[in-house]
Amino acid sequence: MNRKLITRLIVLSIIVVLAILFFTFDMGQYLTLEQLKVRQQALNDFYGEHRALTIAVYMGAYILMAALSLPGAAVMTLAGAVIFGLWVGLVVVSFASTIGATLAFLVSRFLLRDYVQGRFGDKLKAINEGIRRDGPFYLFTLRLVPIFPFFIINLAMGLTPIRTGVYYLVSQIGMLPGTFVYVNAGTQLAQIESLGGILSPGLLFSFALLGLFPLIAKRAVAMIRARRALAPYPKPRSFDYNLVVIGAGSAGLVTAYIAAAVKARVALVEKEQMGGDCLNTGCVPSKALIRSARILSYVRRAGEFGFRSGHIEFDFAEVMARVQRVIRKVAPHDSEERYRKLGVDVIRGEAKIMSPYTVQVGGRTLTTRSIVIATGARPFVPPIPGLDQVDYRTSDNIWSLREQPRRLVVLGGGPIGAEMTQAFARLGSEVTQVEMAPRILGREDPEISDEVRERFVSEGIRVLTSHRAKAVVVEEGEKVLVCEHDGEDVRIPFDEILVAVGRAPNTQGFGLEELGVEIGPRGTVGTNGLLQTNFPNIFAAGDVAGPYQFTHTASHQAWYAAVNALFGSFKTFAADYRVIPWATYTDPEVARVGLNELEAGEQGIPCEVTRYGIDDLDRAIADSEDHGVVKVLTRPGTDKILGVTIVGAHASDIIAEYISAMKHNIGLNKILGTIHIYPTLAEANKAAAGEWKRAHAPEGLLNWVEKFHAWRRGDRHPAPAPEGKADPGTVGGRHSDNG
Repeated sequence: MNRKLITRLIVLSIIVVLAILFFTFDMGQYLTLEQLKVRQQALNDFYGEHRALTIAVYMGAYILMAALSLPGAAVMTLAGAVIFGLWVGLVVVSFASTIGATLAFLVSRFLLRDYVQGRFGDKLKAINEGIRRDGPFYLFTLRLVPIFPFFIINLAMGLTPIRTGVYYLVSQIGMLPGTFVYVNAGTQLAQIESLGGILSPGLLFSFALLGLFPLIAKRAVAMIRARRALAPYPKPRSFDYNLVVIGAGSAGLVTAYIAAAVKARVALVEKEQMGGDCLNTGCVPSKALIRSARILSYVRRAGEFGFRSGHIEFDFAEVMARVQRVIRKVAPHDSEERYRKLGVDVIRGEAKIMSPYTVQVGGRTLTTRSIVIATGARPFVPPIPGLDQVDYRTSDNIWSLREQPRRLVVLGGGPIGAEMTQAFARLGSEVTQVEMAPRILGREDPEISDEVRERFVSEGIRVLTSHRAKAVVVEEGEKVLVCEHDGEDVRIPFDEILVAVGRAPNTQGFGLEELGVEIGPRGTVGTNGLLQTNFPNIFAAGDVAGPYQFTHTASHQAWYAAVNALFGSFKTFAADYRVIPWATYTDPEVARVGLNELEAGEQGIPCEVTRYGIDDLDRAIADSEDHGVVKVLTRPGTDKILGVTIVGAHASDIIAEYISAMKHNIGLNKILGTIHIYPTLAEANKAAAGEWKRAHAPEGLLNWVEKFHAWRRGDRHPAPAPEGKADPGTVGGRHSDNG
């Protein structure tokens, strides 16, 4: 056994013994306000007679408690004020707490750092990155505005590379304001002799200071951070704009709209098309194509609706031309003309951020108080050998096709890949979908993705999961995708290949690297809860900021970015991501809000799962869309909704009721008690709530109710209910639950 290990065991043993003694002899009973008041006079008398000894004993006890991370530090601080008064107490408590914190820091470093950094270094990445980025100031902010209790900070910082001397000095300075507030409160508590003393101005002021200090400290830290970040850059005496927004996609448009609505002067810079990806290459064109493809699917299903046959003649080029017509029809909503009328200066060109206050567009320099980065994202193209040798397609350029591909390979099993797979297959292409993961729509529950896959297969789509794309080759003029599956090569010939494996944020080419705007681990612009970057007047919103890449979340973030950029000096708002819905527009549609069963299991969140099969719903049967499920997760024993997944026709519309319910904390009982129009698909929501209610029926009470009804009939021996009795939640097939 080496010497270092022996020393560690000895130190650990001493700590354990001292902790055991503390709790065995119930030392915590003396660390209460009641005990402090009882012994106040005795403590004051002893201090009057033995000043140096009292200070030494007090400091020793405080240092030991802090070093061992024992409870009672707050009471010990108040005790210091009671015994020593304000100024002596401040000095004594300040040094004792800092020395104790440093000892806890050293113990943590000696016993745990090597092991924890080696085994769990990734878990400490945020702290290590904070130390690397801000150095001692990072610790200073933790001390001044303690997000976590001090003992946790002591132990956690011991695992980092920060020097001991720096740790002590920063802790001494950082904890001093908070120590003063607590010691001052202690001096006021010491003066209370009766209930009337509680209302004394001094005590009321001290309590007010206790409450206000964290807010004041937080504001002070923010001001210091801002000053540090902006100090190297000269601030203009006046500004051309209150806000410059870079990017005219969903996030940028909404940001500019809000800024103009509150009469700020705002510039919107766009180098390509107004409306961004959503209008030109994403949401709008894909839904237009899906709609055309769905019409064809209904014709092929003519027999289900009572028709002997159905037939449509169409030209692929005309279908794609309709997609462009839809784009042009929606485009005025996002046009330069509209936004100029709203008061926005729309500037066409490539923006480059030169400083936190200046943006260069062409040869023009714009000065601004704040900047919002809303540059969106682009399709990610994996480095597959040979892919660049063929004219591959992405969601950016698939819309330029005018000749229908006979054989199409879709690379990717996510929402975009799944939507395009089904749309092109319904238009008549022979489609093969290739996904590296074991299943398509991997973020959804397995049963949900399986239902979509089954529909794909029934429509003649070849779905290849667990296939890793290795290369693209051209053999005798024929393009072939080579995949690896179970250790063997699978060759897939194609005419066109669509790459739909994800999107990458647009963070390069407009000055972020040169300025030093931090990029997060996922390649997005690093932001805090206010959507601020490491520069306090530069914000980011939409796909470039993450964590979601949806048009509706981009618009959601835009409000926070705009308001914080314009009014953050007075009031800030943290972005709210508690209820984020999304949908995949396949047939059947998949819509989700909150947790699904897969995520609940991964996060260890207990839940109850309620299912309602849409095959039971009258309107779905009438529409020949009787397939799918409503799946609701609730907190065990309550009707509180944790998440909902709906798969079926119009799922993206049906789920709106659950989105509102989760946003406003409405439970299943309230949904069950809401009248729904009959017959509609939205009745599935009420039916699912009815399933939950039946599972939570008070069986004991119902047994007594049954006996009551038997007594009313004069039947002393009620017969058991007959087999096959009607479902208590339905009458004549119509759901009658009213909560």
